[in-house]
Amino acid sequence: MQGKPVRESQSEYSELALPNDANVLGHVLGGKVMHLADMAGALAALRHARCPVVTASVDHMSFLHPVHIGQLILLRSSVNRVFRTSMEVGVKVWVEDLKTGERRHTSSAYLTFVAIDGDGKCMGIPPVIPETPEEKRRYDEALQRREYRLELRKRSKPRASPLKSPATGDLEWETRRQGDAAKSN
Repeated sequence: MQGKPVRESQSEYSELALPNDANVLGHVLGGKVMHLADMAGALAALRHARCPVVTASVDHMSFLHPVHIGQLILLRSSVNRVFRTSMEVGVKVWVEDLKTGERRHTSSAYLTFVAIDGDGKCMGIPPVIPETPEEKRRYDEALQRREYRLELRKRSKPRASPLKSPATGDLEWETRRQGDAAKSN
């Protein structure tokens, strides 16, 4: 599969902050900003893979500055690195005061997307080719973040529980039996 330069995935997305997106303080809800980051990330992933993609994970996201009603939310995204069927996309979020033109970085996130074929199965994605020093730095750092995500996933896998029924392996059955036994005592 022939690689594609990062610049082919670069995407921009913007939305005006409206009252229905805000809390009682007039600040846009964090969940709304997260939704927009997911949309912007999906655009970059789609532009790179040229097939349907699904969000597999979102790394940590902090909110540095509030977004107020009437301000413009600007998002820029691009593919940082491809890992066979998945890709990491970086999204940076700014807020622009439309009265003054002042822009402030308000949030950043790394999202992992998986390419899906017509049968709903994971499919291979062309590699991404970093060209600029910034793209090469993000490419290298994406591998470190992936290794960290995989380690977290490995640690969070469910462990065998002593409460499982030896006969059926049904955790709920064993818990229910213990509750029933407690009621009869």
